[in-house]
Amino acid sequence: MATQTFIWVPTVNGLSGDTTLLVNEARFSDGYGQRAADGLNNRSSSYNLTFIGDASKISAIMAFLDARAGAESFFWTPLLRPQALFTCQKYTEPTKDGDIYTITATFDQTFDTTSAS
Repeated sequence: MATQTFIWVPTVNGLSGDTTLLVNEARFSDGYGQRAADGLNNRSSSYNLTFIGDASKISAIMAFLDARAGAESFFWTPLLRPQALFTCQKYTEPTKDGDIYTITATFDQTFDTTSAS
């Protein structure tokens, strides 16, 4: 089976993310140091996303995430970045306001294509 794509769009209000750049650094006794990117994929991102919608939309999002069980990666396109592989190991249970539901989820970028099926 091909890797699935997460198609739902999060709310922009409250969308937040972090990018981590892995660096190897060597420090010397004279205060001099050298830095180099750690590996080919030294930049990774994690996003805290909010999804708001009716019961069918939120149920579909939860079913998509549950089907991957936090281990299988999926494609998703962050704001101003190219599509990449992510996993989701954590999301909130939905809250309800009238007929509108809200969940939040954390998407962590991965480079492990073996978890993509």
